[in-house]
Amino acid sequence: MAIPRTRPGNYPAILSYGFRPFFLLGALYAGVTILFWLPLFHGTVDTASLFAPVDWHIHEMLFGYAGAVITGFLLTAIPNWTGRLPVQGAPLVMLVLLWLAGRFAIFFSATIGWTAAMAVDGAFLIAVAGAAAVEIAAGRNWRNLKVLAPVSVLFAANLLFHLEAHFNGVSDISRRLAIGAIVLLIMIIGGRITPSFTRNWLVRANPGRLPVPFSRFDAATILLSALALTAWTVVPDHPATGTALVAAALINAARLARWAGDRTVRDPLVLVLHLSYAFVPIGLLLTGLASIFPQAVPAAAGLHALGVGAIGCMTLSVMVRATLGHTGRELRAGADGCAVFGAILAAAVLRICAAFLPEQTALLHLSAAAWTIAFLGYVLLFGGMLLRPRLRVGEEEGRNVLARLMTKRA
Repeated sequence: MAIPRTRPGNYPAILSYGFRPFFLLGALYAGVTILFWLPLFHGTVDTASLFAPVDWHIHEMLFGYAGAVITGFLLTAIPNWTGRLPVQGAPLVMLVLLWLAGRFAIFFSATIGWTAAMAVDGAFLIAVAGAAAVEIAAGRNWRNLKVLAPVSVLFAANLLFHLEAHFNGVSDISRRLAIGAIVLLIMIIGGRITPSFTRNWLVRANPGRLPVPFSRFDAATILLSALALTAWTVVPDHPATGTALVAAALINAARLARWAGDRTVRDPLVLVLHLSYAFVPIGLLLTGLASIFPQAVPAAAGLHALGVGAIGCMTLSVMVRATLGHTGRELRAGADGCAVFGAILAAAVLRICAAFLPEQTALLHLSAAAWTIAFLGYVLLFGGMLLRPRLRVGEEEGRNVLARLMTKRA
């Protein structure tokens, strides 16, 4: 989590590092979008978009919210990998404006036309991939070029989404391709940071069994999962696809079990990473079973286990941890972090249950409410940290001491 120095400049703190604007805007967008989605789902409001309501919802969760958070993570992680200065100031403003332009282009695509909307929306991921590739190459950090593969697939999925929506009236292959790309990125990045942060905490606070280091087993897990997700993208209803997804679920569960997550109960900031990754095998299993037994397992269960569970929980968990660490705060969840984690985990579980019980619309509404509480809660509880400069060494400790003294006086 070491942070390279930043280049001095006349810009606010929020433009000093990629995670600051993209985590803040991504979380705000995720919360507000779901508040808009339910009335849109029930037909009481409408967009000015050419996308069908469900496609607008799917697109903005995958390419709007997830695209922003992935960008924030990459722009923050790459300087740590390469030792170079981060993208900041004017170049960061341009990326933020491209992301915002994409959101407006999608919402008003009926006005500007589908080709213009596709061009504006697609420009953001091209710029992100280009910026990341330049930094990795300049730092000669070749081994991390692999993270660009899922980003490139996500870009291709976005273009395909526009094409399918225009020519077929609804997205199909593209939505599964996008989910698969993001889940694969979670397997790569989440599979790196979860055991790493677990090891760091256990060595300090709970000596004993440690996570198993990355090995050929992990590489085989990622490869098998990529093949299963590719099959699901192309032929989702084939029994062989279902079998491959179930196999991928089992091997991912075994991978997770090797990371000693059961020993992290005393640190919610670490434990939540394990709980978030658990939705990867859960989602793969439900998706595989839906392919084999479509009458018994609804496809929406696996989709939302991967979407709300794996993607939503893992991204928000990383956002909280990165916000604390990269703004100079102690890596401790506290009551605020636990509340955010509890809300997003509840949203995932409730949404999976709602897929099995579609007649119980209260479950859908409760899940949406929990999702909104989680992301708007992050904005309210952690957003101020993103707007202010990084704390100097010892500054937080001094604030805590002062707070305790004031409490005693009261």
